[in-house]
Amino acid sequence: MNERRAAFHALHHTGRPLLLPNAWDHASAAALAARGHPAVGTTSLGVAATAGLPDGVAATAEETLALARRLARLPVLLSVDVEAGFSDDPAQVAGYVAELAGLGVVGINLEDGRSDGTLADPECVARKIASVKALVPDLFVNARTDPWWLDLADPMPQALARARAYRAAGADGIFVPGVVDEATLRLLTERLDAPVNALYQPGGPGLTELGRAGVARVSTGSLLFRAALGAAIDAADAVRAGGLTPSPGLPSYAEVQDLVPGD
Repeated sequence: MNERRAAFHALHHTGRPLLLPNAWDHASAAALAARGHPAVGTTSLGVAATAGLPDGVAATAEETLALARRLARLPVLLSVDVEAGFSDDPAQVAGYVAELAGLGVVGINLEDGRSDGTLADPECVARKIASVKALVPDLFVNARTDPWWLDLADPMPQALARARAYRAAGADGIFVPGVVDEATLRLLTERLDAPVNALYQPGGPGLTELGRAGVARVSTGSLLFRAALGAAIDAADAVRAGGLTPSPGLPSYAEVQDLVPGD
């Protein structure tokens, strides 16, 4: 197994949750790496919004690949959100992911939720996973299933059936965004034979509680991007209202410049 991919796999089996913060551009990823995060993911919403494109409709394949190319130079393990693979053709999905892997990407996130609020055919998703694993066997495939995220009725049976099908196809981890209570997460972690990824939500369980429920990985999703966007709006409003109080956490011009690699 590729050494960096093996290291990423190992981060899911330490006995405590891996916090995977999600970046949307070079600066955000570089800043997170500089703060000591061993691995960074990307957020499809942040990538799409930054490019002026909608999320979740397979519109950002080129932007996602271009971002991965830029982030591959950073000293951090990189996992990329590829939405539903940007295609329903398993061979095309696998080819795209193999190109990411060639850049140094160690993992992907592949989802089954669709923009119309329904779930994709699980057999189609399983074929995508199998095709990816056939081309890049040691890449970490985090299969996301969205019964809770889409607020579907009776989500547990659907989530378990889909997760098991994706696991049988070769998925290395299972992502179930939208679950916030520890009891439900505990049931998932007990019934699935793969690392379970939860989405951190403000006001929900923290890393300690999620770890107690057996969660192996915690993603921030679009939270950091939305927080940064909100902070920018608040700063502009404060300037317009008469003045902005200096923040001790505000990066300086020089600090941001230092995030950009030299020649």
